[in-house]
Amino acid sequence: MPWWVHAAPLLSMAGLMFILVWAQDYYRGQNVWEHWIESHDLRNSNYTERIDPSDLLRTRANTWSNLAYFFVGMYAICLGIRDLISTKTSTTNYVISTPAVSLLFGATCCYLGFSSGLFHASLTRFGQQLDVGSMYAPLLACIAINLGRYLPSHLRTSSTQRFPVWPLLAVAVVLASYLLFLYKWSMSAGQVLPLHIVIVVVFALVDQIPRGDRPTRTRPQRRWLLIAFVALVLGVLFRQLDVAGKFGNPDDWIQGHAIWHLLTAGSLGAIYLYYRSENSTVRSRNRNA
Repeated sequence: MPWWVHAAPLLSMAGLMFILVWAQDYYRGQNVWEHWIESHDLRNSNYTERIDPSDLLRTRANTWSNLAYFFVGMYAICLGIRDLISTKTSTTNYVISTPAVSLLFGATCCYLGFSSGLFHASLTRFGQQLDVGSMYAPLLACIAINLGRYLPSHLRTSSTQRFPVWPLLAVAVVLASYLLFLYKWSMSAGQVLPLHIVIVVVFALVDQIPRGDRPTRTRPQRRWLLIAFVALVLGVLFRQLDVAGKFGNPDDWIQGHAIWHLLTAGSLGAIYLYYRSENSTVRSRNRNA
């Protein structure tokens, strides 16, 4: 793996952290969110962390922890770029052979990190709408990856021309993400989010069914699926403890909801690596094949 694949996410994180530290110091004591419509959580918070209404980051731990989504997203983007510029080999692994889906997944994770970070920093109604709407986007990208793994890679438009399927999947993810953001207030996140997770789980279960055209050894590595599952379950546990006020104190650096952010980011990263781990045949690259 080229060194820059690891360096770029770390440098991006360092840059984002510098910007946040600078902005937090520059706007210290200024209520920059004063003219925004506040969310219910500003006055009646569901989280344990203490709120500072006059600060740029009204809840600090819950804001800073969203950098984890950026980190996962930047890694996926860098891996996608690496796959795109690699000219030595080609593989039947769908994610590696279709760099666009890595870029899509990475972008949705960054979108989630920005949206959730904005909400926890501002505790505004718009931030909440963006936060909840963005939660579905990485899962929609996972669903698109699964569909791409099972659908034909191209659609034949004529006897001599073929059109790749991945742009259609990408457009579907963007459109669905926008609609889920737009109609956030008319649906229950407690029902829609689990539905997306169940769909991803169903695809993972289908992977475990032996097929004649795919030996057992070519399945994605189950350890990444297990890591994703454990991280998600633990994340839900810490989130519920935080909501119930049974985890830590309001002024602690470590908050239950912040741990939820870290663990769910880890779960998304693990499920992405699960797709990349699918063993496949390797051949000389021929882009016209």
